[in-house]
Amino acid sequence: MYRSLDADKIVETVRVLRSRIAERFPQAGLGRVAEELLHVAGQADANSRAIARPKLAFRLGIAALTVVLLAAVAWLALRVRVSAQIDRFTDLVQALDAGLNTLLLVGGAIFSLFALEARLKRNRALKLLHELRSLAHIVDMHQLTKDPAAIADPRAATASSPRRALTRPELSRYLDYCSELSSLIGKVAAIYVREYDDPVVLGAVDQIEDFTASLSRKAWQKIMINQRPAGDLSDDGV
Repeated sequence: MYRSLDADKIVETVRVLRSRIAERFPQAGLGRVAEELLHVAGQADANSRAIARPKLAFRLGIAALTVVLLAAVAWLALRVRVSAQIDRFTDLVQALDAGLNTLLLVGGAIFSLFALEARLKRNRALKLLHELRSLAHIVDMHQLTKDPAAIADPRAATASSPRRALTRPELSRYLDYCSELSSLIGKVAAIYVREYDDPVVLGAVDQIEDFTASLSRKAWQKIMINQRPAGDLSDDGV
């Protein structure tokens, strides 16, 4: 039971985190981001199973098209009149070249038909993963202006500086929520490759996990700076 991700547990974890954010920061936009992640996570398991499931009707249709294509090639081959005698070597080369080109074209067409299902699955998975990547960027935008040094020295603010309404304990908690959200986005992305091992999709999931891990580290760096004595904060910028 500990060798694969449990989608239901991930969804429940996101739901609890959404509630924690809403209870502590009811007016913060971060709660709406968590709500959106909960919606996406709730659909991830069904979407991943649908992507991994063999499309039997689609495969039967491709097989039927392949049979029709081969039958058409055989019919054309029977109707082509070939001279019983080839007098020159160049004629033989031209005949072999034409036959080889025909076989390559037919083989390429059949291969493309059978690879179509994999391409459609891949495109759907990448589209869903793009939503998760966008959510990760939104989480990063929410923690972007949460600067511990600015809280320690509010006199450095300018007219265009963002409003700093959080206390130091609240800032640490807010950044902690950002870190948890980033980590959960990576876990939701991993659901899509539990049963679907397409190399392109695996690479996309790895990129999302690396990105969310870097966001989590960035948030914790700010948390560590925020927990220093107040006199030390103004020396560092984040």
